[in-house]
Amino acid sequence: MNIYVGNLSYTTTDESLREVFEAFGEVSSARVVTDRETGRSRGFGFVEMPSSDEGHAGIAALNGQDLDGRSITVNEARPKEDSRGPRGGEFRDRGGRSEYRSRRY
Repeated sequence: MNIYVGNLSYTTTDESLREVFEAFGEVSSARVVTDRETGRSRGFGFVEMPSSDEGHAGIAALNGQDLDGRSITVNEARPKEDSRGPRGGEFRDRGGRSEYRSRRY
């Protein structure tokens, strides 16, 4: 089960996120998402737990709780959406730069 964790403190690490969820069962991975350029936390992360029962227990217990001074949001992660833009256009890679091309009707 993939779990989204939001409103993380910038001091929260992968390890501390893992430790919090291990109280509810086995954790396959725990990752705080960081900015590519600065390396600073973006304030959210993901935890993967092989057992959905343990994952749901972690969500129920931790949603709204304090972690490193912040009230975190915890819920089941939604699948990643495709890269189409808001109007059904698409992004195309043009030799290192991305370009948005909208569909005209």
